[in-house]
Amino acid sequence: MGKRYFCDYCDRSFQDNLHNRKKHLNGVQHLRAKRVWYDLFRDAAAILQEEQTKKPCRKFLQTGQCDFGSNCRFSHMTEQDLEKLSAQVQGEQRSKELRQEGADIPPGTIEDWLDKRAKRLSVAQSNSALPEKPAPFQYPPGWPPVQDLPPSLQAPPPGGWPVPPGLQWG
Repeated sequence: MGKRYFCDYCDRSFQDNLHNRKKHLNGVQHLRAKRVWYDLFRDAAAILQEEQTKKPCRKFLQTGQCDFGSNCRFSHMTEQDLEKLSAQVQGEQRSKELRQEGADIPPGTIEDWLDKRAKRLSVAQSNSALPEKPAPFQYPPGWPPVQDLPPSLQAPPPGGWPVPPGLQWG
């Protein structure tokens, strides 16, 4: 059968030889798939600029879907999407300006985030009027009496379940 070439952009494989590989790499389907892949990593400002120059897609506005998908030459973004993207671009520009001015922006680390989260949780727990001890488990109203439940749904006895002699550790 010979060697096979797998294209990650197109998610398909074919017999690997010079003719087939060249034909595939220059094909419209491959070039579109490659463009879509690299578009995932584009800057928000470039996406916003491109989307603002496009006209809205009528089919997408009417039905919520378009046959051309990401290859459509019209914009599939709503006004809210464009506003969110614009806010993101402005936020990125502000942080870039702060870095250029030399403002001390600490890099976000996991430890910082965990510390902030622990402080928020401790404040929330101290402010809440919840009892310190969790309430004992109660079955929801309408459940049959505990005696009528199958063993798998019954609560364990106060001392715990008895362990058969053959299954004890130690």
